[in-house]
Amino acid sequence: MSDTLRSLLFSMVLCLVCGTLLTAASSGLKEIQQKNMTIDQRKNILKSVGLIREDQTYSGEEINRIYEQNIRRLIADHDGNVIQASSSNTKKEEKALPIYLYTTKAGAVEAYVIPVDTQGLWGKIYGYLALKNDGATIIGFTIYKHSETPGLGGEIEQNWFQQNFVGKKIIAPGGEFVSISIAKGKADGSAPKNRQANFVDGISGATLTGQFLTQGLKEILTSYEGVSVAFRNTEEYCRKSTDRPWCRK
Repeated sequence: MSDTLRSLLFSMVLCLVCGTLLTAASSGLKEIQQKNMTIDQRKNILKSVGLIREDQTYSGEEINRIYEQNIRRLIADHDGNVIQASSSNTKKEEKALPIYLYTTKAGAVEAYVIPVDTQGLWGKIYGYLALKNDGATIIGFTIYKHSETPGLGGEIEQNWFQQNFVGKKIIAPGGEFVSISIAKGKADGSAPKNRQANFVDGISGATLTGQFLTQGLKEILTSYEGVSVAFRNTEEYCRKSTDRPWCRK
């Protein structure tokens, strides 16, 4: 066998062995990666409703335990009714809206969490927005994945920015839905006085990220407005509902 043929054969065997090892490693790690992703998402949901502290470390087991004790996941439609997503019903699947309810031991809903999945300046932004059971007041906002520029738009992952959302409103003083917006600079200096509760401080040098996030949050909150209305409206409205477990009693 010539040296050239031996070298070629060795290269082929080496590629085959390496490919096999990489495939095995990828398959073996996939389950672990998925588990870690689930824990990270649950951590952000818990953080958005104040069930875990930013300055404290939690194990995966603790995150899962706190989540399972306090959070209930449902699927709603745009009218605020619970539905069951099914591959046999395309129309319902298109209207499916995942929602996470933060409930007490007695079953009362304290808050609801909406997943954020929207376009940023350089890629997708993923996180969670939590609203109080009044259907109007934001109690938490978290980001767990994004592609924004570090030090500029990337500041959306920082606690100081996310805390700006706490206490803000998605409805105007008159009660109409207006969403939440990121101001260009300080909200108290750029937003109308009667609308400052609907704006958060922007990030210096990241105007475009703020614009993308503002538009994305508006689209998401608009799609969930049926759920928010169920929280905001009267007991009579909820009594007429066939399947709105989040209605206040």
